[in-house]
Amino acid sequence: MTDFIEPRKSSELGINSVPFVEVEQPGAAPLLEQAKGFWVTFSTMFKKNQTVQYPDVKAPTAPRFHGRHQLNRHPDGLEKCIGCELCAWACPADAIFVEGGNNTPGNQLSPGERHGAVYQINYLRCIFCGLCVEACPTRALTMTNEYELADDKREKLIFEKEDLLAPLRQGMLAPPHPMYPGMTDTNYYNGEVTQAHPSQQEQN
Repeated sequence: MTDFIEPRKSSELGINSVPFVEVEQPGAAPLLEQAKGFWVTFSTMFKKNQTVQYPDVKAPTAPRFHGRHQLNRHPDGLEKCIGCELCAWACPADAIFVEGGNNTPGNQLSPGERHGAVYQINYLRCIFCGLCVEACPTRALTMTNEYELADDKREKLIFEKEDLLAPLRQGMLAPPHPMYPGMTDTNYYNGEVTQAHPSQQEQN
């Protein structure tokens, strides 16, 4: 059993009982050292001003800037997202919600058996780390250079699948439509489908 140690009374504590170390004060720096510091300030006076008149003028972003997300399409228009939810699992901020759905002959939204039926990104939580992009096995999710996401209502910052889908480009057809004739999902992932086939338009 340990003995109880009674704390010392405040009257027993004096300034001489507190240990201290004397610190040497070097005083003012030499003139040469001071001149170096002033030179940094003086040299910036003649540099070009980096201020831009935003929003009328927008400074270009870096090539790999992490901006708003985009759900990409295959060259024939089918969606690349297969609803695997790996991006949601990789998100450290729990900002992504995905629900997968089954493709059917009359509702073929992506190659293979599954598609992303529900896809949401909550930009009130997103920290733009890019881990979701790294986790995507089909390169369906990428990040654009778009950074203007401010809004006046919180619910507008929860982007749905329709807000994230890439626009249709030349040679694409709006899904749902069948896969390219004679091609499988493996052909799609290998980049062997370059545009839509006329038969896909007929069955659309």
